[in-house]
Amino acid sequence: MEQSLAGSIKRKGGKRNTVLSLLDDTIGEIDSPILKDSSRHRSINTPESFCSPSVTLHGHGSAPPFDISKMLSPVNTSWSTPPRRQSRTPLARNTSLMRASLLNDSESMTSVRTIPWRTTFLTDVLSPGGCTEDLTVGAAMLQEDDPGVAATMVMFSDFLDSLIKRSSSEVFLLVEDYETICNNQVSFLKKIASRTGPAHHKLSKTTSILWLLKQEMVTWRLLASLYKDRVQTALEEDEVMPIDEFVSGPSEKKVMEALFRRDVTTRQSQIVVDWLENIAKEEIGAFSDTVPFSSSSVCWDNTLHLLKQGNLCSVLGMRRPFVTELDPDAPIRQKLPLAELDQEDEAKLLKHLFCLIRAGMVEEAERQCRRCGQAWRAATLEGWKLYHDPNYDGVGSDGELQPVEGNPYRDVWRSCCWRMAEEEQFNRHERAIYAALSGNLKQILPVCESWEDCVWAYFRVLVDQLVETEVRTLVTRPRELVNLPADGTTLDLTTEKIFEDLQATDNARVLDEMKEPFHIIQKYIILSDIDGLLGEFSQWLSQTATLPPHLMRFMSHLVLFFRTLGLHTKEDVCVDVLKTYVELLMREEHTELVAFYASHLPPEVAVSLYATFLEDITGTALRQHCLQLAEKAGLDVAAVTKTIVENVRGHDSGDFAHHDCTALLDATTTPEDKKKIDAIEWLVFDPSQRIEALRQSNAIIRTFLATKKHEAANAALEIIPVDSIDVIYRLHEEPAMEGGGGRSMEISAKNTIREHLSIRFYLQAHDSFNAWFCHYKQEPSKPTLSTRHNFCDKVAHEQRDDQYQLDLKAWESQLRFLTAQAKDHIHNVLLFVEGGWMVDSREEGGDEDEDRARQMRQLRHLCLPSMCFLLHSVLHGAGLYQECVRLADMVADKHNAIYEVFSKEEMQTFLQKVCESSLKLLDMNLDPLGYDIHSF
Repeated sequence: MEQSLAGSIKRKGGKRNTVLSLLDDTIGEIDSPILKDSSRHRSINTPESFCSPSVTLHGHGSAPPFDISKMLSPVNTSWSTPPRRQSRTPLARNTSLMRASLLNDSESMTSVRTIPWRTTFLTDVLSPGGCTEDLTVGAAMLQEDDPGVAATMVMFSDFLDSLIKRSSSEVFLLVEDYETICNNQVSFLKKIASRTGPAHHKLSKTTSILWLLKQEMVTWRLLASLYKDRVQTALEEDEVMPIDEFVSGPSEKKVMEALFRRDVTTRQSQIVVDWLENIAKEEIGAFSDTVPFSSSSVCWDNTLHLLKQGNLCSVLGMRRPFVTELDPDAPIRQKLPLAELDQEDEAKLLKHLFCLIRAGMVEEAERQCRRCGQAWRAATLEGWKLYHDPNYDGVGSDGELQPVEGNPYRDVWRSCCWRMAEEEQFNRHERAIYAALSGNLKQILPVCESWEDCVWAYFRVLVDQLVETEVRTLVTRPRELVNLPADGTTLDLTTEKIFEDLQATDNARVLDEMKEPFHIIQKYIILSDIDGLLGEFSQWLSQTATLPPHLMRFMSHLVLFFRTLGLHTKEDVCVDVLKTYVELLMREEHTELVAFYASHLPPEVAVSLYATFLEDITGTALRQHCLQLAEKAGLDVAAVTKTIVENVRGHDSGDFAHHDCTALLDATTTPEDKKKIDAIEWLVFDPSQRIEALRQSNAIIRTFLATKKHEAANAALEIIPVDSIDVIYRLHEEPAMEGGGGRSMEISAKNTIREHLSIRFYLQAHDSFNAWFCHYKQEPSKPTLSTRHNFCDKVAHEQRDDQYQLDLKAWESQLRFLTAQAKDHIHNVLLFVEGGWMVDSREEGGDEDEDRARQMRQLRHLCLPSMCFLLHSVLHGAGLYQECVRLADMVADKHNAIYEVFSKEEMQTFLQKVCESSLKLLDMNLDPLGYDIHSF
């Protein structure tokens, strides 16, 4: 199991020199005894309780020097309720009630499948009485449709904050942060539930999320505990174990400690046991001195009372057959029961004791036995502790003998416990207690109700077998040991076989819980099977439309954790997981988060996703902020902005269509057109992208010109800063000014600028014509005098006529100005320099975009004839008929070759208009070309 990890780290050579070397320095700073010693001898985490009478088997109570449970985060039990007599045992958990069909949930971000309530749920999980601090949940929060859903949305940003705050060498501190965030949310959700009550109709989703977050919290805890050890093991894999590490002698404790130092399976199996016991301990919580039993300091006090009243009961005919003696073996020896109340209390006590053993709280179990008057039972729970005589290596510094630890006859005690667990006359929980202490898996499983219970039973027995085998092999003793039962030696357990056996169980609840996502994840983490885990992720993504948001968040951060450690993973699955999470953040509009997580995807995928997200972002300030986030995250901002515009352009290709050259009305600007125009802004924030801004705006405007959307074209042109061409030239000239020799502008850039100028001149000419046309239609009307008029009417008419003459002169003056302006601007289009309007530079190495070249050719055919018609209208309307006739020479000039863009019908129309102007010249007694006939 560890060879694969070590091999993965070796394959990531660069990672080993960076991340793992930093981890080697950082691990020692983490409060984890298992990783604290970086010298040749590993400071191992072994359950000190194997040999110390003052500490329990799994490290609960005072912390031993080699306590693996120290790797786990501090246990928070402030919310748990004390056990009550009328309730079931505190360990009987209702986690199965919380399970949602997580992989079949197709609801939105704030939707997790509803889980039915049971009356015991708040008692066991939400426990309103356990809140130690006063929390006033706001009325607005409680009025939400499901307040817990809204409350957990902050976790997405909290995880990002922690991820940014921690460096790659602090990966395990980061995992602890994740666990803390989940723990805080779990506590908060329980407080919400306590304020609303268990039957509140708004808590259906809250309870599902609460269960989900509790599972995530303990999974982060397991991940940190196991991978701290695995990373340290990989860092020390080249070290040779010294000979003295293989300890032998009379001390079982030292043999056990050496085993934990050198054997990865034993050490990590114990980590799993500690993890599961901590979960159970959190659910049990802190017990008070009031336990749910009627007896207190006297054992079986009801039976004792009946025995004392035996004669009276016989006279009244009330005597029932029950034990006549009160020694611990009396019920079995006499095969008679206790009093009914004592039987009930005995069953409750035994179930309660097993719950404490399940939670690793052996000392608490002994205390409860003594408090209930069963000191003899407490003594039976002491016999499993490993023997250790510290005086074997010499007396202490003060010359006095030190106390001996553990049980020198542990083999005898173990054999008795095994036989007692096999005896069917005993209570099932009593048998399970001694089975757990002696490694009898067969008798533990019947009382294991959940997946966690079964995994705990298997791994506890696995550790027990490994330790027992080592102790029996290496410890030298003055006597022959009692042989282990046959079942205790033939059970060949491995981590892989454990989960195979669980898969074959006939416990329907366990089989059901095995399918829960977090239990599947926990299984693969324990097995150190990253490929198998990612294979499960791939199936979930392919088979389920929408995974629960919090599960997706966990999966994504788990993938990032594996990457940080430099582990070999299925990169395609990792990309799919992160991509799905980014898409989730995009749907829920987590603007601050999308860029960072997108940056962990391949560059082309990241650019495409982030560009898609930004398409619907509006507002200059917000857009600039989004680009700043992208730059901070390391995304290619230039590629993102370019992709945004290209995506928006691609939504509506806008086919080029030949429009009516003589039509005066422009086409209406659609909302899709406005979105294209607005998208150009993405390219103007960065001066270095001005050439790309010109290129994209040219492409958009070409479509507008083809469909005669001049208003939209003007709007798109206005987005481009007026100094863009100067900025572009300055960027190319700066290297030369700095002594770098400069760099010549690319031919494509020159062509882009040339096209931009062509568009600007065309729109300028079109606007000039519109201004001329509007003014032309506003010619003042000459006042008329009615046939019946008096002197006053005549005077008024003369005044109106004088005003008319003034208005006419002003109108004619403005008309001449507008005519000259329109004529010049249209000439700029028709006589465009160096090859003509919308014609690229003829230098080699120009733009090879065939689609662009085709559109430019089509625009010449669409727009140049229109410009000729407009110019003719201006000249003809202004009475410049001779220039109208000369316009034919301009069209026919081979240098500009404007005639080539005319269709046959357009040329006929144009020549007809020239003929009309020529007729006007004839009406003025001039020849058809406008010359004076009498001059010849």
